Amino acid sequence: MSDEPFPSAVGSSVVFENDRVRVWEMTLAPGEHCDYHQHHHDHVILYPGAGRMRGQEYGGAEWGLVQEAEPGFVMYRAVGNAGPLPPHRLKNLSDETVVHYIIELLGPSPSDSAGPWEHNDRGRVELPA
Repeated sequence: MSDEPFPSAVGSSVVFENDRVRVWEMTLAPGEHCDYHQHHHDHVILYPGAGRMRGQEYGGAEWGLVQEAEPGFVMYRAVGNAGPLPPHRLKNLSDETVVHYIIELLGPSPSDSAGPWEHNDRGRVELPA
């Protein structure tokens, strides 16, 4: 990995922020991908509409992370106090623009290390093997 720090901006724009939470909107047109970024905080991701996304970790050759969302798909991940998570980027494989929201839980994590994705079963998350 490069010595260059990766952005902690995890979305396209901040739509709300206070001392406890920061809410980002990420909008990706069909085929578009975001820049590499890192998550420094535990976070919740909400897909209000359907979407098919793939993720790629920095240095990886494959777009191996799968995020397939039905409307109302919610995911949670603890970054933990050992964070941040590895840098990654997302690509929209849908035929339509996909919008999702990333809610960062500011402050220390209750976890020592990163946890697995938890979700509400209105979609799926699959990590690369």
